[in-house]
Amino acid sequence: MKFLSSTSQYFAAFWRENRKFLLILASILCFKSAVADLNSISGRSMQPTLLDGDKVWVNKLAYDVKLPFTGISMLELAEPTRGDIVIIDSEVAGKRLVKRIIGQPGDTVYMRNNLLVVNDEIIDFEILAENREGTVVVEHLFDETHQALLSAAGTNRSNRSYGPAQVPDEHFFVLGDNRDNSADSRLYSFIPRDQIVGRSSSVVFSMDSDHAFRPRSGRFMAQLD
Repeated sequence: MKFLSSTSQYFAAFWRENRKFLLILASILCFKSAVADLNSISGRSMQPTLLDGDKVWVNKLAYDVKLPFTGISMLELAEPTRGDIVIIDSEVAGKRLVKRIIGQPGDTVYMRNNLLVVNDEIIDFEILAENREGTVVVEHLFDETHQALLSAAGTNRSNRSYGPAQVPDEHFFVLGDNRDNSADSRLYSFIPRDQIVGRSSSVVFSMDSDHAFRPRSGRFMAQLD
């Protein structure tokens, strides 16, 4: 009993001395869990839109108000839409993914040699540039426009074709903008809505891993298409 009494007295004293710090810490953790956070981009699956070393802003209130530290939605605010860049806690992949929504619930998605067809409508694109990475195109996804990268000749093109397949209710079809170098819905299938963490629309800052992690000044607070 003396041990329990001394332990409770210790924690009471610790709380009195540190409560302001602990409350601030708890508030920060709740904010990061349920309101907004930063997410690091690792890899090249979203090139040319996102680069390895980018830190992106994640709006966790874009679609839902969730109970902190859980995936439980307490209130739905909006629906994810085509063209949104979303952060996904993928149970199938066993890791966090950053991809672009291409198909919404009920859409029929079809791909042949990287030509996208959604609901029997061919998604037009224009060639913007060619570089050592491949061909950069501007893709017109209905009312939304974004860039995508098609790899140079000689790369593995086995994932350039898909479907046709209909997106189930409460699910989404997502792709990486680097179409020939992305593990997305072509591998992991459709993404459940409750695994979408939030939406990203800007890069906060970026560190170039190929050049001693020097800051990429041109990407500071850059807006994403």
